[in-house]
Amino acid sequence: MSTPALSLSWWVLLRVFMRSLFLQASWNPQGMQNLGLAYAVYPALERLYPEQRDLEAAVRRHLVFFNTHPYVAAAIVGGVLHHEQRIARGEETPDKVVAFKAALMGPLAALGDGFFWLSLKPATGAVCAALVPVLAAWAAVLFLVLYNLVHFWLRARLYVLGLSMGDRLVEAVARANLPGRGAKLRSVGAACAGGLAAWLAVDFGLSAGGRFAPLLSMGCLALGAVSYVLVARRVPGYVVLYLAAGLACVAGAFL
Repeated sequence: MSTPALSLSWWVLLRVFMRSLFLQASWNPQGMQNLGLAYAVYPALERLYPEQRDLEAAVRRHLVFFNTHPYVAAAIVGGVLHHEQRIARGEETPDKVVAFKAALMGPLAALGDGFFWLSLKPATGAVCAALVPVLAAWAAVLFLVLYNLVHFWLRARLYVLGLSMGDRLVEAVARANLPGRGAKLRSVGAACAGGLAAWLAVDFGLSAGGRFAPLLSMGCLALGAVSYVLVARRVPGYVVLYLAAGLACVAGAFL
C-alpha cells in the first residue's frame, strides 16, 4: 500500500453522512444496498486512495452484498471510514473492513427494525393521533417533526460512534439499550391508542343519540378490555371473536 496517510476533513465526513441518507436509492436484488454504500463512502475513499489502482480496489470491496436497516446503517458507514483510514495507513488488512460489515449488518438490521419500525414509528403515530382532537391536522406535522427529530439524531449519533470507535461500536450500541427503550415506547403507544379509542367510542356514542348509545360505546370499551385479558390468558382467538359477535348482536337489538 503506497498511499500516504491522509486524514478526512469534516467536509468529507459530512458528504459521506449526507450520501448515506440515499443508501436505498439504488437497491437491487443481487447486492441490495451495496451500490448505496459504495456511493456513500466514495468521497472518503477518493481522499484516502489517490492512486487509481488502490481506489478501484477499495470501491470493489464495498460492492459485495450488503443489507441492513437503512437508519442504523449510519453506524456501519462510520465504522467503514474508521477501518478504511487504518487500511490506508497500513495498520490493518482490507479483509478487516469486509468482516466488520458482514458481522454487524444482520444484528443491526434486527435492532433497527425492532426500534424504528415496531416501536418509534407506532408510538409517535399513536401519540400524535391522540392529539388530533386538540391539534387537528397539525398532529400530522407534529408526527413528522417528532419522528424525524429522533430518527436524524440517532443516525448522526451512530455515525459518529462508528467513526470514532470502529469495532467497539458494538459495546456502545449495547449500552444504548435500544430494545429496552423500544419496549417503553410501545407501552406509550398502546396507552395513547387506548385513550384515543376510548375518546372515539364515547364521542361517537354521544353523537349517535338514542337511549342506549352511550351505554353501547362504554360496552365496546369493556369488551376491548375483556378481550385483552382473554388473549393474555391464551384463550383461542375464535372464542374471543364469537364472543364479540354475540355481544354485538345483543347490543344491536337495542339500537
